[in-house]
Amino acid sequence: MSEHVENGSQDSQDSPGVPDEDVVELATKIFDLARRGETETLAAYVDAGVPANLTNDRGDTLVMLAAYHGHAEAVTALLARGAEADRANDRGQTPLAGAVFKGEEAVIRALLAGGADPNAGTPSAVDTARMFAKADLLELFGAK
Repeated sequence: MSEHVENGSQDSQDSPGVPDEDVVELATKIFDLARRGETETLAAYVDAGVPANLTNDRGDTLVMLAAYHGHAEAVTALLARGAEADRANDRGQTPLAGAVFKGEEAVIRALLAGGADPNAGTPSAVDTARMFAKADLLELFGAK
């Protein structure tokens, strides 16, 4: 199960179902930790109860943000805490496809070790590797 936090500042008492300012502020901080690859702090928040599959208003998970910004150690820590390797964002993109796009080999290997499927998402990691003529990755994915 994942939690989704919208960007916004309405008080939850005024609008039921809308997180309050403090929740949004905390979620923003946690998403920033993933973007910066602050693995220990990020892991501590997840260990304290923040959902490993927390998503932002675009459907990006903590894994997606860490992967896209090249933080293999953070990706590994999140996957070890139950985050889904193939969770696609609202545009159908997976963390693995994002890592292929960015050329983040260590992240690609961390995601594969965590069970990521190179054929998941739109475009998939395989499709992305084909688009950018990355023969080495196609070989790694077992694709032609």
